[in-house]
Amino acid sequence: MRLPSMSQSLLLAPIAECPPGPPGAQLRLAVLGARGVGKSAMIVRFLTKRFIGDYEPNTGEAGGAAGAAGRGPAAGGSRLALCSPGSLYSRLVHLDGDHVAVQIQDTPGCIQAQEDCVQVPDSLSRCVKWAEGFLLVYSITDYSSYRSVQPLHQHIRKLHPDARTPIIIVGNKADLLHARQVQAKEGLQLADELGSLFLEISTSEDSQGVCDVFQYLCKEVSKLQHAGSTDRRRSSIIPRPKSPNMQDLKRRFKQALSPKVK
Repeated sequence: MRLPSMSQSLLLAPIAECPPGPPGAQLRLAVLGARGVGKSAMIVRFLTKRFIGDYEPNTGEAGGAAGAAGRGPAAGGSRLALCSPGSLYSRLVHLDGDHVAVQIQDTPGCIQAQEDCVQVPDSLSRCVKWAEGFLLVYSITDYSSYRSVQPLHQHIRKLHPDARTPIIIVGNKADLLHARQVQAKEGLQLADELGSLFLEISTSEDSQGVCDVFQYLCKEVSKLQHAGSTDRRRSSIIPRPKSPNMQDLKRRFKQALSPKVK
């Protein structure tokens, strides 16, 4: 089922230390991955149905995404990855018949994967703590971006020990088969090892696939929020005292009425 068009304005703001609104007032998502895998393009595709293909290679941001939201073009010229906090997109989306407030944190591609570990800046760790659901994105044309998924997944699980926290692994740029470096079976195998869902998509050619990924993640986060609310309600209920053992009461009553004759 296709999502209806969304007319709410697209907002960008730095991620706040304490998100506004009461807990559960919005679904908080984060899109993580190495530089240039298409994170910004995926978010813009989901929110506007438009594909932004003009990337600023130093930050992994989509230059068109910045223009669509009123930002100026990203500064170029440097070969260093910039570790800015990224942008927070807020939008009302249609989910199971209701309009739900969703916040999606776009993150810069400034992580550095080395063997089985990944260097994550503090700004990215704060984002991980803030979010409730995650997309881990790699490009099928960049094997190094695929290698960064596992250590990123481990970092998320370190900050979110609850195994119910939804994490989806996404292989992007599936239309560039001639440049493929990561086979689909490799992505599926990694997802199986990590206990996550895996999908390959093409942000440039498959708007519905992108929407399906985000909608599924929204549903999983919503389920987790409702489960947490139920757990809190149960814990707030004062438990009833245990019923006394009736057989023991009868025995004591008989002993009281029928004392032993000396």
